[in-house]
Amino acid sequence: MTGSEPEAAQRPKIGTRTAGPVPDGLRFRDARPDDARAVTALHADSWRRHYRGAFSDAFLDHDAAGYLLPLWTERLAGPDPQACAVLAERGGTIVGLAYTILEHDVSWGAFLDNLHVVHGLKRQGIGTRLLALTAQAVLDRSPSSGLYLWVLEQNADARAFYAARGGVCAERSATPAPGGDPARLNGRPVGLRYTWRDPSQLLRPRPGRTRR
Repeated sequence: MTGSEPEAAQRPKIGTRTAGPVPDGLRFRDARPDDARAVTALHADSWRRHYRGAFSDAFLDHDAAGYLLPLWTERLAGPDPQACAVLAERGGTIVGLAYTILEHDVSWGAFLDNLHVVHGLKRQGIGTRLLALTAQAVLDRSPSSGLYLWVLEQNADARAFYAARGGVCAERSATPAPGGDPARLNGRPVGLRYTWRDPSQLLRPRPGRTRR
């Protein structure tokens, strides 16, 4: 023991007052070091389904998982007070992920770097719940913080989902190549910055919302 706070106390807490009913059979929890491989598989599958055409087929089909595993192994290796990693789990299987870097940008606020839901369970409210839990963690850390993310311009479904949850498209920019290797890109794909100046709007039900 070093006299520091216990691990659970060092992680941003997942809020419990945020998003109404939980979808059937699901639970939400903080990510752990032993989740790295499952999170990598979810992330790589999401890239293959939604980044096709923006990232090269060779990278997506053969190298994506190998590129992502060290990233997630490092991210989940220990408690990080500047990050919030929330998982959705059903029957012991990880079916959703939200990973956010808190207080990332002085202008835009916290950075939601990853939001993924397993393909077969989309439009069941999992993504909406993950967004709400993320917003609560952001507000618990800094009530005045905003929240933002980047989404590929070609990903129309994700853009519609974020817009339905109150996200505002504030900027467009070239998408960086994974690991800085331009061979992993097809052409010059464009990313869009979606923002929530007040993340508390993600805690309020929206009539007719797009489910994910």
